Amino acid sequence: MNKSEFVAVVAAKTNLSQAEAGRVVDAVLGTVTETLAKGDDIRFTGFGSFEVVEQAARVGRNPRTGAEIAIPASKAPKFRPGATLKSAVGGTED
Repeated sequence: MNKSEFVAVVAAKTNLSQAEAGRVVDAVLGTVTETLAKGDDIRFTGFGSFEVVEQAARVGRNPRTGAEIAIPASKAPKFRPGATLKSAVGGTED
């Protein structure tokens, strides 16, 4: 499912126009992005949580030449699914 398909489903489920649903989806995604950029976590009970994790600096290899390269430390977003989402995807019931 791509974003436009997702917006269409949200519009149908909420009785909003596609334009309104698009603005809602953009607002939600923008809020998630802004919150994670500040370093804060977001938790949706049952669905999952978004958090920022620190990745340590490490040594990697250039796949073409085999030469070692330094990969600097960085931050990355991480999603952990909640129990309800895991059950829904896994086909099990609580």
